Amino acid sequence: MLQAIADWFDSRTGFRAARKHLLDEPLPAGTGWWFVTGSIVLFLISIQFVTGVVLTMYYVPAPDHAYDSVRFIMDQLPFGGVLRGLHVFGASFIVVAALVHMLRVVALGSYRKPREMTWITGVVLLLLILGFALSGYLLPWDQKAYWATTVTINVARSGPMGEYVAGLLRGGSGLGPLTLLRWYSAHVFLLPACLIAFIVAHVYLMRRHGISGPIVPVAGPAKPFYPYHALKDTIAVALVFAALVALAVTFRAPLDAVADPTDATYVPRPEWYFLSLFQLLKYFPGPLEPVATQGVPGLVVAFLFLLPFLGRSGSRRLRDRPVVTGMFLIIGLGVTGLTVMGLRDAPGHSASEGWSPLAVAGSEFVKDARCTTCHRAGGAASEITGLAMLKDPDWLLSHVRDPQMIAPGLREPPSGAMSVGQAQSVLSYTKRVRAGLPIPPKMSAETHTASLIVGRYCASCHMIDGEGSPGAPDLTHAGRTHDAKWLHDWISAPDEIDAGANMPGFRDFLSDEQMSALVKYLAARK
Repeated sequence: MLQAIADWFDSRTGFRAARKHLLDEPLPAGTGWWFVTGSIVLFLISIQFVTGVVLTMYYVPAPDHAYDSVRFIMDQLPFGGVLRGLHVFGASFIVVAALVHMLRVVALGSYRKPREMTWITGVVLLLLILGFALSGYLLPWDQKAYWATTVTINVARSGPMGEYVAGLLRGGSGLGPLTLLRWYSAHVFLLPACLIAFIVAHVYLMRRHGISGPIVPVAGPAKPFYPYHALKDTIAVALVFAALVALAVTFRAPLDAVADPTDATYVPRPEWYFLSLFQLLKYFPGPLEPVATQGVPGLVVAFLFLLPFLGRSGSRRLRDRPVVTGMFLIIGLGVTGLTVMGLRDAPGHSASEGWSPLAVAGSEFVKDARCTTCHRAGGAASEITGLAMLKDPDWLLSHVRDPQMIAPGLREPPSGAMSVGQAQSVLSYTKRVRAGLPIPPKMSAETHTASLIVGRYCASCHMIDGEGSPGAPDLTHAGRTHDAKWLHDWISAPDEIDAGANMPGFRDFLSDEQMSALVKYLAARK
C-alpha cells in the first residue's frame, strides 16, 4: 500500500529523482571535516528564518510599541527570552561561521577556476548577512538601536549621493516611524528575498562544478554525499546548535533602555562585527571620514570580488599564493586589532548593564506617598513597575515634581514637591523598569545610603554616571581629584574652604553615619 502511494506520488512529482540528485552527489576521496562549514552557515540561516518568523508574530514596528513588544516577547511570552536569544546570538554565530567558511575556501584555494562565480556569490551572501545584522539594529528601538542607526545614516551621508541615501534610509527629516518601518521592511522582506536568491545560485554553482576536495588529491573512488559526508555535517551542525541553545538559555539577550532622542550624551557601541569600522572612524575625522566609511571598506570588498582573478599560479597551496596570503593576513590583523581597541574604548550605557546611584535612589523614592497615591493597584494610574513611559524625559521630570498638573511645567512645583534630584532619580529608575529590571541589585548598606543621598540632594546640581543636572562639577570620578578628608570638609561646609562657594553645607542635614557613607562612596569613585 505504502509502496503504491509512493509510486503514485513519484509519478506526479519526481521526488525520487530529486532525492537522488540531492543526496547522491559524488564527493572526491579525502573530503574531510573542513568541508562542513558551508552546511553550518546554511543551518544557522535557517534558524534565523524560523525564529524571525515567530518574532514577527509579536513584534510591532512602530516607535510607540516596538520596545514594549520586544519586552513582552522576552518577559511574558513562554520561552520568548530563549527565542529572541537564538535570533540575537544567532546573528553573531552566522558571521563567525561565514568568515570561517570563507577562510576555509581561501586556505584550500577553492575559489580558483572554474569556481569564480561560486566565490563571488559567496561574497554577496556575506554582505547580505552583514546587511541583516545592520538592519536588525533598529528594530528593538532601544538606546543602542537609535544611536547606532544614527551613526549608520551619518556614515551613509559621507558617500556618493550621500544626502539622497541618508534620506532614503531615514524616510524623513529624522529617525521616526518611517525609518523603523523601512528598516523592518528591509529586514523582513527585501533582504530575505535577496538572500534566498543568492543561496540558490550559490548552491547551484557549487553542485555544477562540485567541491574542490583536498589540496593534495587522495587516491580512491568518489563517495556519495549521503551517508558518508552527511554524517559529518549532522554532527557539526548539532554541536553548533547545542552551543547556540546553551548561550540563549544561559544569557539574556541584550536590551538597552528605551530610545531617548534627547540623550545626546549616549555613545553608541555597535556589535563586535562592526566595531572595527566604528574604531576606524576615530582615525579619519572631519573631511577624511570618507576614507574610513567608503575607501578602506570599498577596497576590501573589491579585493574579495577580484580574488579569483588575482595570481597566475595554478597551485592551491598557500605558500604558492603569497599575494593572497599576505593580503588576508594584513586584513585579518587590521580587523582584529581595531576590534580589540574598540572593545577597550567602548563604554557601557545599557540600563541592563548596571544600576546608577540615581536609579537605586529612585527605586526608594517611588514608594513615597506622592507617587503611590495614584500609582498603585486599583489606583488612578498604573503601578510604577508596569508603566510604559511613553512621554519624553522633560515631561516626566515635570510630572514627578508636580503630578497634579495636566500639562506639567506650567507653574513652579508647589511646596513639598520632590526635588530636582529626586525627580531625576525617579526618571532613572523608570528606565530600568522599562528595561525589565524593577529590582535593584544587592549592595552594602553604606552604598545604599550614599545612593539615596546622591539622589535626594546631589543630583539637583551634579551629574553622576551620565545622569542628574549639569549645573555643578561631575561626580562620576570625584575620587580622582579629591581625597576623603577634602570631600568631608567640602560637603560639610563649602564656604569654609571657598568663601565664594555657592553650594550649601550639609553638616546640619546629614548624620555622621550618612556623611561617612557618602564620603566613602565618592572617594572610591576613581
